[in-house]
Amino acid sequence: MNYELSDEQLQFRDSVVKFAQGELSDHVSTSDSEEFPYEKWRSIAEFGLLGLCVPESYGGAGLDCVSAANVIDALGYGCLDHGLVHAVCTQNLCAIHVNEYGSAEQKSSYLEKLCRGDLIAAQAISEPDAGSEAGAIRTMAIESDDGYVLNGSKIYISNGPVADLVIVYAVTAPEKKVLGRTSCFLVERGSPGFDQAKPDEKMGLHTLKNGGLFFADCAVPETSLVGRKGAGSAMFSSSMNWERVLLFASFAGKLQRILERSAGFARERKQFGVPISSFQAISHRIAEMRINLELTRLVIAKAAWQIDNGKPSALYSSIGKLLASEACKSACMDAVQIHGGMGYMAEGDLERELRDSIAGTIYSGSSEIQRNIIAKLSGV
Repeated sequence: MNYELSDEQLQFRDSVVKFAQGELSDHVSTSDSEEFPYEKWRSIAEFGLLGLCVPESYGGAGLDCVSAANVIDALGYGCLDHGLVHAVCTQNLCAIHVNEYGSAEQKSSYLEKLCRGDLIAAQAISEPDAGSEAGAIRTMAIESDDGYVLNGSKIYISNGPVADLVIVYAVTAPEKKVLGRTSCFLVERGSPGFDQAKPDEKMGLHTLKNGGLFFADCAVPETSLVGRKGAGSAMFSSSMNWERVLLFASFAGKLQRILERSAGFARERKQFGVPISSFQAISHRIAEMRINLELTRLVIAKAAWQIDNGKPSALYSSIGKLLASEACKSACMDAVQIHGGMGYMAEGDLERELRDSIAGTIYSGSSEIQRNIIAKLSGV
């Protein structure tokens, strides 16, 4: 692998950082009380960040996974609002799903609108009794004369309360255990029998709107089926590999920002007549941040390369997700400690960075689940 970015990739990365710092990071300290930032969403769409891996013929940037991961890394570095970054990643992942598995009609109907930000998308998997065990979902899709009828509920869905288009996983063959059991559907806002709950109240990521989705005799046409009937499990596995690469590439960018902020403060802050960076208790925390940053980027780059080259990526995407989420949470904790009382104050923003980071060890498969996956794929 050649880890050196091309001049074009570097220029795009720099432009993303400048855009995010200039247009997406203002008033972030008050984002805990904000509604979904539609104005910033439109700016992000105009900049071209909502369809990174969608072909240019559909209005996307046509990037491969490695290049897209670098762009999202830059977005995570430049944008202080990680809730907004998460919403952008969700949109990209949904667009990738439609592009990879959608019919020609579905691509024509939705991809360009997703890239322009005219439609906000969500992917609905989690249920009250099916979090880490995706194969335990109970939402049913029963065939009818002209399509399917959905019944069930989803919870904690990112972009769910504001979504115009939802990718829904539902059971179509309950007699089967895993393979062939589930299928995937596209459901539009306003479809009869489809309701979206108000946003959940969360510890962090407040600009990311999560909430429940409810299906009560929700009739959808045959054309809403994505891919083959019964192919939901395979699509879900592929989607998770993409998610654990692209979404957690943003954590690497955030980790770099926390590292630079902590190192800069430690050089300037003096106690007992010397900068606190001269104390090993401080410098070793910063060294640990740097080690984790380098490891995270290397593994995510490898996972992205595996995807681009059609090679198995589940092991590396799980390792990358685990490293990125745990390292970011640990770095935020250390940053608060390094900054002392200032780090604990809301005005310093580090407490918000910490609250936002904690969710990363839970969603997309918790850290415990990632260790299970890694162990299984290692032959245990």
